[in-house]
Amino acid sequence: MPTIHFEGNDFFCAEDESILECMTRHGVMIPSSCQSGACQTCMIRAIEGTPTPESQQGLKDTMKAQNYFLACVCKPTEDMTIGLSVISPRQTVKLLSRDVLNESVIRLRLEEPEDFSYKAGQFINLVRPYDELTRSYSLASIPGDGFLELQVKRVADGQMSNWLFDGLTVGEEIQFFGPAGDCFYIPGAAEQPLLLVGTGTGLAPLYGILRHVLAEGHTGPVHLFHASLAAAGLYLEEELRRLAEQHEQLRYIPCVLHGDVPEGGQQGHIADLPASMLGSLSGYRAFLCGDPPIVNALRQKCFMGGVAMQDIHADPFVFSPTQEN
Repeated sequence: MPTIHFEGNDFFCAEDESILECMTRHGVMIPSSCQSGACQTCMIRAIEGTPTPESQQGLKDTMKAQNYFLACVCKPTEDMTIGLSVISPRQTVKLLSRDVLNESVIRLRLEEPEDFSYKAGQFINLVRPYDELTRSYSLASIPGDGFLELQVKRVADGQMSNWLFDGLTVGEEIQFFGPAGDCFYIPGAAEQPLLLVGTGTGLAPLYGILRHVLAEGHTGPVHLFHASLAAAGLYLEEELRRLAEQHEQLRYIPCVLHGDVPEGGQQGHIADLPASMLGSLSGYRAFLCGDPPIVNALRQKCFMGGVAMQDIHADPFVFSPTQEN
């Protein structure tokens, strides 16, 4: 009989018994509802062991890649260690550099701890050392860079962002935990067209995803839309144009809502621009990052334009004094 390890205890799974049934029989309650694999309420993570293929049907590839599965339909064939969530230890690193990218965005590069594993596009949680203030920031780096890159927008009255701009000094230590998030690229279907759309520092995870896509040799069209209210809010234009020149499958489209339009760019509401430029989005894989209302509008537009829900990966940011991405 397979043994299920959970929170320091061992539970023996009977023949033809699902993990949900096993845990319930032992008095351990896992959130559940339909018990048929439809509602996904009982989704948990395999820390050790391999989930059965049936238990991952209907999950996004990014969730499968992190070993999430449905407990109600998983009848294990081997010992497994499971968890309701992943608790990552805090890491202490030094700030390596800080650069200004535009009038309100800086680039921070932190030491990358040994054996730290992440996927381009995920986020980490920074912890301010003197008061434990914690905020989430997306990673713009990719594994192999040798550092962790964050692109931080200064938020009016933002406690963390203003400290990162003005208080944290190069060489000083800061803590973080993570990574987390499922907005990342899974290699495969190399000819599939990709749509990357970000507003403001929503470019940060997309920059990492884009570089990973190109490093993996993705051959299908890649359309990167980066939007701001005006041209002054855009950044990394030169770098993105250089990448587009080097990779014929990549098209970079800077977008503004008001004012002068950058070369090769577009003016208008970013939620409307991809579909108006590309037509049908059927067959695309989409990555959407930035302000929640815009990300939600983009998600709806992409779905209505033909993108399968399974192929829509979103990372909505929240900018406020109490929550900053």
